[in-house]
Amino acid sequence: MAWPECFSDEVVVDFPSMADAVDRMRSPFLDDTSEPTIAAELSLTARQAFDGATLTLDLPLCWTCRTCGGRGEQWPDPCDGCGGSGTQSRPRRLQVFVPPRVADGTRFRFLVSPSGHPATRVDLRVTVR
Repeated sequence: MAWPECFSDEVVVDFPSMADAVDRMRSPFLDDTSEPTIAAELSLTARQAFDGATLTLDLPLCWTCRTCGGRGEQWPDPCDGCGGSGTQSRPRRLQVFVPPRVADGTRFRFLVSPSGHPATRVDLRVTVR
């Protein structure tokens, strides 16, 4: 991730190998969170929480409209496929690995980036039954 010139840092200039670490430290404060966010919940049994598990999660992700190619219009009217937004919501099935000994209420945050489509930030909360 490239930062504006005003965020240049002598640590990175003197130690170029530290650039990634410095970017990771700065990102919680300066990160652009323009991606849409989906809140999801994953329910585990006590055994799955203790042993760890790989579970299926279905998420509604935004995709570029197939009808208009993301333009939002078809000469000269708004696109019927997306209502003029240029995107459509479609389900996406993901396999999510939950590590062993996860506690009830644990949150995972990650990005889902389908090839050629906008990234979506996922805020996943684990519940243990």
